[in-house]
Amino acid sequence: MSNGDKSPKIVWASGDAYEPYVGRWSRLVARDFFAWLGLPKKLRWLDVGCGTGALSSSILEASDPSSVHGVDPSEGFLANARRYVRDSRARFDIGNAMELPVESAAYDATVSGLVLNFVPKPELAMAEMQRAVVPGGTVALYVWDYAGEMQMMRRFWDTAVALDPSAEKFAEGARFPICKPEPLESLFRAAGFKDVAVRAIDAPTVFRDFNDYWTPFLSGQAPAPGYNMSLSEDRRAVLRERLRATLPFEKDGTLRLIARAWAVRGVK
Repeated sequence: MSNGDKSPKIVWASGDAYEPYVGRWSRLVARDFFAWLGLPKKLRWLDVGCGTGALSSSILEASDPSSVHGVDPSEGFLANARRYVRDSRARFDIGNAMELPVESAAYDATVSGLVLNFVPKPELAMAEMQRAVVPGGTVALYVWDYAGEMQMMRRFWDTAVALDPSAEKFAEGARFPICKPEPLESLFRAAGFKDVAVRAIDAPTVFRDFNDYWTPFLSGQAPAPGYNMSLSEDRRAVLRERLRATLPFEKDGTLRLIARAWAVRGVK
């Protein structure tokens, strides 16, 4: 990198910063995710890597559960979840996906949203998620299609790499090859799940204007904002203006993209 740049530092701490970046779009994906699962009401749910509580709140809204237990390693995210998810059926605890602080066979369904690719050993997370559910229970998750149609991130990285080819090693599409249908299906089958299925879920991401798109990239939290804030002010300004010039804005100034997620499910 040039003078004034520093290595990106990936931070997961602020729920308030996460929400405008991807939390709001994750909620849209979650709606179709639960419709696809089609599970009955009054189940006991475990949300692994619950973050700000977006997926847990969607469970409460869409699935009428008997209980929801969210687990996440970030106290900052958990504070956000506890602040915004006030339903008495939900609780949130600190914990790691590779060593879940839960009893075996304590849940009917275990889910995870936008987490698997950040887990150092995904196979351990799968074993733990399987351990947590009863025989016949469902395990399901979704991740962004980073290398494809998670367009807000892909367009950022396409532009960043065009300006600085060394940026490619920081891009999620290159770093997370697991976020594709074949690797996800293989992971579930290797863990011993039955009736494994994978599908794409597309959520519209409509930004009011360029600032609505750009401002979340200034949080320094998550890979793309972390890279952005590692740049010198001059290089960040060049990236900003290149994006402004190349994004497909509508005549009214809005920006309409899609966020594609890959969802996978299996039965214990």
